[in-house]
Amino acid sequence: MKNNLSILLVTGIALCSASVAYARPDTRAMTCSQTRALIQSNHAVVLTTGANTYDRFVRQFGVECDWPEIPISISVPTRDGGCWVYRCGEPASNLFPN
Repeated sequence: MKNNLSILLVTGIALCSASVAYARPDTRAMTCSQTRALIQSNHAVVLTTGANTYDRFVRQFGVECDWPEIPISISVPTRDGGCWVYRCGEPASNLFPN
């Protein structure tokens, strides 16, 4: 019984440690320049932007978006105000007339 409890305790600690390791960075806790630097250095990164919101942000010029998506500018909250970064999105249809 004591051995099973030890195994359960070790497993629980390992699972808690793993979940902390994969926590998303929060844009609200970073400055705009820190947020942009993180995106540039990783090419694409998932960031928390609010209490229950997150998104995947990408470099402006790169191949991180799947066709037909393109990098689209969006403002996210940061410690020093709003910050313009890019995420993948559908291009506006009126930009490419037939």
